[in-house]
Amino acid sequence: MGRFKIKKTDTFIDMTPMSDVMVLLLTFFMLTSTFIKPEPVKVNTPGSVSEIAIPDKNILTVLIEKGGRIFMSMDRKVDMMGTMDLMNEKYSLGLNSSQVSKFSELSAFSLPIGTLAALLQKEEKAEIEKLMSEADKGIPCDSTDNQFKEWVNAAFEANPDFRIAIKADANVPYKDIKQVMTSLQDIHKNRYNLITNLKKVTPIDE
Repeated sequence: MGRFKIKKTDTFIDMTPMSDVMVLLLTFFMLTSTFIKPEPVKVNTPGSVSEIAIPDKNILTVLIEKGGRIFMSMDRKVDMMGTMDLMNEKYSLGLNSSQVSKFSELSAFSLPIGTLAALLQKEEKAEIEKLMSEADKGIPCDSTDNQFKEWVNAAFEANPDFRIAIKADANVPYKDIKQVMTSLQDIHKNRYNLITNLKKVTPIDE
């Protein structure tokens, strides 16, 4: 008796629907993702066991590097422009709209206001950020010239919904951090987040 022969057929899987789904997912993540600005200096934050998440929008970041220099950044260009417009008027800097727009593209800013304004009038964005990262001074925050408070006030005038996040290097002297916190208290900004690294806790054996 002869064997029954099964006819072999090629298996075909239509991948078109899967490709469509992948393109839609990729587009969704690209449109909804929040891009993190590069930091001008390296900051090694201290560890803590707090798991409170920092909000992902309306953030005014105060960056304090290990030498005590203060940098500031904002997560939206429109807030950077609004803040600089107010500082431009207050200090009579004479910056035009193109220079204010250049400022809004910076990942962060520092330096005394006069020095920063002079750079915006002459240098390009990449050169400004390079000079700021190599400078000896940050935003002044002392009793004789506290421009840090003026920047914070202008930022909140541009966007009242700002949340302050302080990111300080683990090796920053306490007096420098205290000066920043005291300045915030002077202008009644008593709520802020401290950015730290999550430290692993070893359970205690009973």
